[in-house]
Amino acid sequence: MAQNENLATLSAAGVSVWLDDLSRDRINSGNLAELIATRGVVGVTTNPTIFQGALSKGHAYDDQVRELAAQGADVDAAIRTITTDDVRAACDVLTEVFEASGGKDGRVSIEVDPRLAFDTDKTVAQAIELWKIVDRPNLFIKIPATEAGLPAITRVIAEGISVNVTLIFSVSRYRSVMGSYLDGVRRAQIAGHDLARIHSVASFFVSRVDSEIDKRLEQIGSPEALELRGKAGIANARLAYAAYQDAFSGGEHTSTYTHLAKSGGATKQRPLWASTGVKNPDYPDTMYITELVAPDTVNTLPEKTLEAFADHGELRGDTVSGTAEQAQAVFDALTDVGIDLDDVFLVLEREGVEKFEKSWEELLTATAAELKSTGNS
Repeated sequence: MAQNENLATLSAAGVSVWLDDLSRDRINSGNLAELIATRGVVGVTTNPTIFQGALSKGHAYDDQVRELAAQGADVDAAIRTITTDDVRAACDVLTEVFEASGGKDGRVSIEVDPRLAFDTDKTVAQAIELWKIVDRPNLFIKIPATEAGLPAITRVIAEGISVNVTLIFSVSRYRSVMGSYLDGVRRAQIAGHDLARIHSVASFFVSRVDSEIDKRLEQIGSPEALELRGKAGIANARLAYAAYQDAFSGGEHTSTYTHLAKSGGATKQRPLWASTGVKNPDYPDTMYITELVAPDTVNTLPEKTLEAFADHGELRGDTVSGTAEQAQAVFDALTDVGIDLDDVFLVLEREGVEKFEKSWEELLTATAAELKSTGNS
């Protein structure tokens, strides 16, 4: 099976294409393997919403739920078993990619319980537990970039565990995330871990920024405000990439990383563009791919967006490097028309956690009902 030309060109530009979806049907049917072979997919991300959707459709989980009910498993144990089984199986499908990339790609992410987003100690404990249960070197544990998540990132990395930091919205928080990662790498080195085996990505959300800011721009309603619609998410990501270069790729603050790389083989914490499915139908459906092409990045795509780019995606080379000044001008203009960016990012973080909590609660409720009905049958 031949690779899609558009996606092969994207990969050649330094963008790792990850699928933002996972289900047992996708694994068992061979669809995930097919996407690796034909769509350049080299990683998979999951979240509570994805798992909730997977378990609510079809009958792929019926037999396992029946077995768990017979064993007397409670709902939390059942969900932990089901989700970690799926993630472990996906890790196995991606093993060849993982090995061929030297551990850079071939990764599958699983998130800690979103109800723990504001509890550092419990986040750390569950991250370690999930790492042990899945027991695959190409696993990423997803930890949200809340204030409580920052020290958790450091502590989990220090254990030699690879981390996908999620729910990053602002560049200032992203700088803190990179600091937490490097602190964790330092501690891991002191503890004697092989730094070359510890990888991390920082998931910077894109379309949600546009959705929130566009709504506020429309409320302002001036021509200057309306002209800025659809520009904030890309500008924000481009500023994030400039911060990444500053910390890891020869910028003013790269010395910490360089020391850890030379002394212990530390790896860069790559920026990952998340939430890249376009939510406004007025925007091009591949906008968050074409406008965010840069070396050493990851773009995690819903299947609909992946297929859209395979069909009609366009590449104009690196559309991110060297754009920080233009991106800052967009942010200055947003401030000038009355957008409170600090408030935007606070709202987005709170809503991000709340959305995942809601999906997790729905998953708990549905699984509890399945366990009960199966146990009574």
